[in-house]
Amino acid sequence: MTTKRMAIIATKGTLDMAYPPFILASTAAALGYDVQVFFTFYGLQLLRKDLSSVMISPLANPAMPMPIPMPVMVQMLPGMESMATMMMKQKLKKHGVASLQELRDLCLEADVKFIACQMTVDLFEFDKSEFIEQCEYGGAATFMSFAGDTDICLFI
Repeated sequence: MTTKRMAIIATKGTLDMAYPPFILASTAAALGYDVQVFFTFYGLQLLRKDLSSVMISPLANPAMPMPIPMPVMVQMLPGMESMATMMMKQKLKKHGVASLQELRDLCLEADVKFIACQMTVDLFEFDKSEFIEQCEYGGAATFMSFAGDTDICLFI
């Protein structure tokens, strides 16, 4: 029996979009899948050494449940992003959901391979010292050589 494989492309670096790739990758790895996550564009934020700056924005996020209905003008006010992030982190903790750091660590412990998009690193002039040591660097061709032969391929 061959090992099942899953490929994920992570393109977003916000708190709400950081959870799906880490949850799916760690779950698949726990089920015995060979998993790779390709972090590109804003998804590279999830490979930074410090994840504490990952935020969520209520602006242009109409499905985000808020304690009271908030007009768009209120969502644009300074501090709303910080408040929304704090509220979401409290909700996650209250319900026993692992932190981003814990989920990323679970992925690494389960041998999920993290690939940072080299083109994006170059495009945004990032320094590789900003990222965790456990990630590899490669382009789309690197990722496609794995993704082309997977059972599940997701774009998040």
